[in-house]
Amino acid sequence: MKRLFAIVLTVLAVMGLSGCGYNQFQTLDEQTKSAWSEVLNQYQRRADLVPNIVATVKGQANFEQDTLTRVVEARAKATAIQATPELVNDPVAFKKFQAAQGELGSAISRLLVVSEQYPQLQANQGFRDLRVTLEGTENRITVARNRYIQSVQAYNILARQFPTNLTAMVFGYKPKPNFTVDNEAQLATPPKVDFGTGTAASGSRN
Repeated sequence: MKRLFAIVLTVLAVMGLSGCGYNQFQTLDEQTKSAWSEVLNQYQRRADLVPNIVATVKGQANFEQDTLTRVVEARAKATAIQATPELVNDPVAFKKFQAAQGELGSAISRLLVVSEQYPQLQANQGFRDLRVTLEGTENRITVARNRYIQSVQAYNILARQFPTNLTAMVFGYKPKPNFTVDNEAQLATPPKVDFGTGTAASGSRN
């Protein structure tokens, strides 16, 4: 109790000099929530496209079933995670969510690579339209993720730097987890498919 009282006095003293940063925390916290909501919207948009893509590909005779299975299972895993606003304050849950989305992205990338070996599928207008929509969605995901990364960076800097770190201690503003550089690099690496053996190795798995 004495320690908390001392911290409060320190914060009050700092407020008289340069402000406590409380309003900044409120602003940046709302910005991160907004950015996170957009990330979720775009991930959901991608997940909603998957059933149509799988249904279209299933119509192609002799299409690699293992690839379809991986996409379906990865989608189920990604959508099973409850992506609540509180998730951004839980590093463990956030990492799990990030890994699941990375796995789905990897599975979809592999499906698209494999589909290039089927001329009839490539000539299917419905599949081409879905592919264009998916590519647009992936771009939106990238933009949304970058916006979230920047928002969290600004918030975390405020939570760690002096004197606003004292305000963070008093009011419980903890640094938020962010998308990692490793994950970004993995998602940017296309899967390698060996059509001679029917096996694949993906550099984008988590």
